[in-house]
Amino acid sequence: MSNWGVTNTENLTFQYCFPDNNSSCTKSIRPEVEYIAVYIFVSVTSVLTVFLNLLVIISISHFKQLHTPTNVLILSLAMADLIAGLILMPVQGMKLIEPCWYFGEMFCSIFPLILYVVVTASLGNLVIISVDRFIAVNDPLQYPLKVNNNRVVVSIIVNWLFSFIYSFYILYESLIYPERNHSCIGECILYLKMEYLILDSFVCLVAPCCVIFSLYVKICFVASNQAKLLNSATDKKARSEKKAARTLGIVVLVYLLCWAPYYLVTLSFGHDENDALIINIMQWIVCMNSLMNPLIYAMFYRWFRLSAKYILTLKILEPSSEYFSLFPEEK
Repeated sequence: MSNWGVTNTENLTFQYCFPDNNSSCTKSIRPEVEYIAVYIFVSVTSVLTVFLNLLVIISISHFKQLHTPTNVLILSLAMADLIAGLILMPVQGMKLIEPCWYFGEMFCSIFPLILYVVVTASLGNLVIISVDRFIAVNDPLQYPLKVNNNRVVVSIIVNWLFSFIYSFYILYESLIYPERNHSCIGECILYLKMEYLILDSFVCLVAPCCVIFSLYVKICFVASNQAKLLNSATDKKARSEKKAARTLGIVVLVYLLCWAPYYLVTLSFGHDENDALIINIMQWIVCMNSLMNPLIYAMFYRWFRLSAKYILTLKILEPSSEYFSLFPEEK
């Protein structure tokens, strides 16, 4: 192998990101097996994330029984997770092992915007889902009147618009002054002022946690009281709503567990380039949440397992397949 562009200092081997550029950054050369292991892991998790979220999207879009307000919210969450699997996870995975940035200055500025929009929109979806489940459990008789697909779609559009505007505001300086994102060619770092980090922590962690936690405490309290009062005619519906609330509560808990370490690290270290690896790992954990959601659906939702079976066996190509029953009678 040619040693062009390679230097050795104190038994550590370094290589220029762009050997033909005098302004290029340098990188340490790692064992080849380490590169292979990380790239295999990133590739498998990214493909699996895209595949599973596509199953969720196709299921909810195709089968009429799944055209409910709650599932429309799950569809929006799956769309965010799909974008994460297609764009965020591959790039974020490469940053774990490859210190050089080969995607250009423009994408270096745009990538954090995509990351923030997707994860903020996901969090917004979870807040709306929590409100939806609270209304469904707290007032099941009025739920169809208060919540419908049209209102949910409007809330989703507002959520995505807010996510974009908020993310643009947080990353404004990074987008307007892209030269601040690197000190040499082949570097891509995100620098945020501490006041923005504190604001982001409040908007995307503290405030949503308070809202979601209080709603789910109320859901558990109301569901417990209703279990004592409901008669057999309405008991089945109540159990269904309670199970849905519990499942989506797990989704929310897993999401927050993936988010919390990132904010703890960024508030502790900021976006210091010396701690870039730690921050990249925390961001990767956030992205991995996009794989966890469909796995949770597969574990707790029978309709997802059945719809996935119909999709993978190509039964959805049959006439009137959109009317297949996904909720067979359970004993």
